[in-house]
Amino acid sequence: MPIKKSAAKALRQSQKIVLRNSKVKKNIKQLVKQARQLVVENKDEAKVQMKLAIKAIDKAVQKGVLKKGTGSRKKSRLMKRLNKK
Repeated sequence: MPIKKSAAKALRQSQKIVLRNSKVKKNIKQLVKQARQLVVENKDEAKVQMKLAIKAIDKAVQKGVLKKGTGSRKKSRLMKRLNKK
C-alpha cells in the first residue's frame, strides 16, 4: 500500500486508466472478431463491420491505448483478409 498521498493518488489514477484501456481493447477485439467472421462467411456486412473496427483502432491509437505500429498492423491484417476473398 502506498504511504504518501501522491502515491495513493497515482495508484487510483493508474487503476482507472487500466480499467478504461482494457474496455477499449476488449471492444476492439470483439469488433475485429466479428469482422473476421463476416469475411469468412462472405457476407456483405463485412465491409461495414470492417469500417467500425478500423475506426475503433484509430481512436485507440489516438488516445494512446494502442501504439501506432500496433494499430497499423491490426488494420493491415484486417484489410488483407477482406481483399483476399
